[in-house]
Amino acid sequence: MGAKQYEQAVIEKKKWLSDRMEEGLVFYRLDERAKVFIEYLPADKAWAPIAAPNYMYINCLWVSGKYKNQGYAKRLLDKCKEDAAALGMDGIVHIVGSKKLPYLSDKRFFEHMGFKVVDQADPYFELVALQLNESAALPAFKKMDENASVNEKGIVIYFSAQCPFAVGIVEELREVAVNKGVLFTAHRLITRDESQYAPVIWSTFALFYDGKFITHEIMSPNKFEKLLTTIL
Repeated sequence: MGAKQYEQAVIEKKKWLSDRMEEGLVFYRLDERAKVFIEYLPADKAWAPIAAPNYMYINCLWVSGKYKNQGYAKRLLDKCKEDAAALGMDGIVHIVGSKKLPYLSDKRFFEHMGFKVVDQADPYFELVALQLNESAALPAFKKMDENASVNEKGIVIYFSAQCPFAVGIVEELREVAVNKGVLFTAHRLITRDESQYAPVIWSTFALFYDGKFITHEIMSPNKFEKLLTTIL
């Protein structure tokens, strides 16, 4: 991804954040370069198909590189807990993976912090929750609409501006597919409703081929070209 392309993608991510802040999103960071940060907002405003009334939803918790294993993740989570409690919320909810994946939070950390798995969804998603009110209903994934399936041929990508890399890389992937004569369709999710009713749990980036889910990994053009070689 070129510098100008990435710069534009970052601008779009910042706009996405700004728009969500009007809906209650908090972006809190512990360093100036934003390598240690958390994003959270009321779960009814989440860009994910979950039912979690009066819960806070963690959209992203990120601790990068040298900042890992220094207690920063706990500090970020404590900030979210303080805000959720101050607002009288029933708990906090987050989407993790049943296995370790680069684009999902580590389930072990959240379990260590008292979260419990309350629901699961294919192929590897788990919903974890920390209850602040033990009598409150547990969150759950919304049932996928039977009509929300991917019927288009070729490569189909669903993505949103939640991650600048997703926005910035799509056109490069399109070029690779076109050069190989592969049909390519990209659906940008631009509203919360579109994300909640899309045929994906993880609306940041999802790639399908001939209707079959392939990956949520935001990959480089070179890696995408290798992927095409294996699935064609």
